[in-house]
Amino acid sequence: SLRRPSPAPTHPSPPRSAAWGRAPIVAVYAAHDALTPGKRANYGELPATAPAPIVVGADTDGKAFSLTALRGKWVLLIANRAGCADACARALYATRQARTIQGREQDRVVRLLLQPPAAPRLTAELAAAHPGLIVAKVDEHELGRLPLGSGAVAAILLLDPRGNLVLRYDADPDIRGLANDLQRVLNASQIG
Repeated sequence: SLRRPSPAPTHPSPPRSAAWGRAPIVAVYAAHDALTPGKRANYGELPATAPAPIVVGADTDGKAFSLTALRGKWVLLIANRAGCADACARALYATRQARTIQGREQDRVVRLLLQPPAAPRLTAELAAAHPGLIVAKVDEHELGRLPLGSGAVAAILLLDPRGNLVLRYDADPDIRGLANDLQRVLNASQIG
């Protein structure tokens, strides 16, 4: 005779690994859900949901750098195709402020500046104004693999802790809009 399966609990709790795997997806869907007509709540542009390219280069000390080393954190990535002039400085300021606004949650977010090898080092004044900023020099081809937008010299990308592209901003975003987006994804995700 057939054996009847025992009833499932009414509110099963998913295994930790299943919940962990869904967390980045929840953040991405939270951002995508905000795009319904008349209900747009996110400020940044939603690129095609995909993993960020594995960008490699060297840090300011000449040590090997890979974007994958930042997995596990939310990343505000400033991609800059030239030296850190006005657009880059504004992007650095905006990301610093948006991260600071997160209060105790700010430690879940790292800021990264990617530049071509020919770009000069950040001035001592600019570097001092941005403690904790990770700076890496990457080949122009590597920068070109990032979705900066048509003809953009610099852009800001938000990556989730699994390395997926979540949102894109121009180099001079509205700080409050960027901070609100960041708060929304941090609240929606329990990882990173």
